[in-house]
Amino acid sequence: MRKLVYFVGLSLDGYIAGPKGELDFYPLSDDMWDWLRAEYPETLPTHVRPHVGIAVDAPNRKFDTLVMGRGTYDPAIAIGVTSPYAHMKQYVVSSTLGRIDDPSVVLVEADPVGLVRELKQQDGLDIWLAGGGKFAAALLEEIDELVIKSYPVVAGTGVPGFAGEFRPTLFRPTRRAEVGGGVQVSWFTRA
Repeated sequence: MRKLVYFVGLSLDGYIAGPKGELDFYPLSDDMWDWLRAEYPETLPTHVRPHVGIAVDAPNRKFDTLVMGRGTYDPAIAIGVTSPYAHMKQYVVSSTLGRIDDPSVVLVEADPVGLVRELKQQDGLDIWLAGGGKFAAALLEEIDELVIKSYPVVAGTGVPGFAGEFRPTLFRPTRRAEVGGGVQVSWFTRA
């Protein structure tokens, strides 16, 4: 069965992004880019791939399906990109978006848990949960693995990695790697 994997970058104080969605405060070394290209190339948007040395049609290594909330999808729409991860099956969960003008992106207006359970039963690579924090909290019971890129910066405030009710959920660390520029990546599986 496929796993739902929350692959996410966090500041030392647990934020995905700044209060207005800022990401530019994360230090991205050449080593980090090399690691992403080698290990998780599919997590880079299709329109970005040629600019960082990845062929648009490069094979996916870990994920072939992406589920994201509206807050993760909106930045692509803001720059005119309707299918930011065209190299994967894409699902946007939103009750407020209304419609998506791209047949390669599926809008799911309700029941993200049901969607994930259905996707887990299908054949393929794992499923990437791309956030954001409210969406991750809503899917916490379905998350099988966490891959956390911990950046050596404190944000102070912003979009938390999980933004939901108090619900302690145990995960077991399985691996850790330093990928350059002070970034550590930690893998956890559901305990």
